[in-house]
Amino acid sequence: MSPLTARTRFAVLDRSRTREGRPPGEALRDTVRLAQEAERLGYHRFWVAEHHGVPGVAGSAPTVLAAAAAAATRTIRVGTGGVMLPNHRPFVVAEQFGVLESLFPGRIDMGLGRSVGFTDGVRRALGRGKDDADRFAGQLAELLGWFAGTSATGAHARPAEGLTVPPFVLAMGEGAAVAARAGLPMVIGDLRDRDRMRRGIDRYRETFRPSPWAPEPYVVVSGTVAVAATPEAARRLLLPEAWSMAYARTRGTFPPLPPAEAVEARPMTAKERDFYEAGLAGHITGTEEQVADALETLLKETDAQEVLVTTSTYDRAALTDSYRRLARVVTGAGA
Repeated sequence: MSPLTARTRFAVLDRSRTREGRPPGEALRDTVRLAQEAERLGYHRFWVAEHHGVPGVAGSAPTVLAAAAAAATRTIRVGTGGVMLPNHRPFVVAEQFGVLESLFPGRIDMGLGRSVGFTDGVRRALGRGKDDADRFAGQLAELLGWFAGTSATGAHARPAEGLTVPPFVLAMGEGAAVAARAGLPMVIGDLRDRDRMRRGIDRYRETFRPSPWAPEPYVVVSGTVAVAATPEAARRLLLPEAWSMAYARTRGTFPPLPPAEAVEARPMTAKERDFYEAGLAGHITGTEEQVADALETLLKETDAQEVLVTTSTYDRAALTDSYRRLARVVTGAGA
């Protein structure tokens, strides 16, 4: 382990991806089991995501799933990556995280994003429109106000008021500027466009305003990392997600993950093939030695304090093995 890697935190985000032929509930139980494994391997935090009406993702209620992961673990930090604030009333979000922090004191993170529903139908079901994302900065300020007890409404968020739940902003587009102005830690991805990532990080650091939540910039870089005994095996882990993304880009719905061998046998149109190949490019993959070198380069390029790994694949045993191998590289655990 290099000195640069040793001083960097490593964390896991699991998106509860469903698999062809398997029930959605299994994906949620797999997420909880992975939280337990991440704790055993020494990862710093474990996060879950929010998606609505998506066939390929079971995680539609991140605070509920975070509660299950926290209850199944003892020491690892647990949170959301993230709760999509435009979909919710900030008062209710404050209450939910207040309950989580009260149940699992000192272990809860509040990752927050500005995205709205994936399709027009989902947005209608949520009672939201695309423009609601533009209200994110105001909603964020309102949410933090509930913890501080400064709401002008005269109401109080119980048991959130007076508690400290670390907030993080998922920096998709405008999110980096919002994080900097609010003085909050920022999570930025993905690894496939390093130039864009570095520009976002530079803007965030240049415009950061210290706050009670963070006295200085804190950068979490997020993306796919796949580790296996051979480069070919590591790349194979990426096939199901790359195919599902290509399918979503060309057909408008994000499907469950197929097995890698099924992906290899499926015909694709030229457009699908282009999206598929793009989905395989730019990630950190390979053997432990290759991944160690790639992570060293990433950390030198970004000077990030933390790496959030978001890998998804059909083969859960191979995914767990990848995290174990990665832990050997970055935490010294998993041997």
